[in-house]
Amino acid sequence: MKKMMPWLATMLLAITLIVVVVFVFMQGQSGNKDDTHTAAASEAKKMTADEIVEVSSELGEIKTNLADTDHVVIVSFSFKLTDKTAKEDFEKIKEIVVKPIIIQTLADTKSEELATAKGRILFNEKLTGLINEALPEGNLSSTSFSSIVIATM
Repeated sequence: MKKMMPWLATMLLAITLIVVVVFVFMQGQSGNKDDTHTAAASEAKKMTADEIVEVSSELGEIKTNLADTDHVVIVSFSFKLTDKTAKEDFEKIKEIVVKPIIIQTLADTKSEELATAKGRILFNEKLTGLINEALPEGNLSSTSFSSIVIATM
């Protein structure tokens, strides 16, 4: 029995240590989930219609060729900016800076890329990044198609 006592003490200590580590790990995980949900809830705060209008801008009809030269696209875009000042800056430069960026991006895009919803989402994300680089201040949070027609020539 005397020979087993150190082994029993070691086993009891090991089990206790494992239980403590698991308990601490589980507490840490549940704390992170609460923080994540709180952050997501604050980000996902729904905007009112007036707030959306205050930070949104429209760019009317653009007609241009796509990368495959036998297709023409007619598109309109809506843009959502981060705040009012970003919208004001955007409004000043949308015809002279933003419109050429859109035309150049469409010129590098094939009709198949715009034929699916996933392709359009990827195009809008790419366009948002390119326009954000050109904006003097503020950020463009999203770009979306208001209308799109792809026609064969």
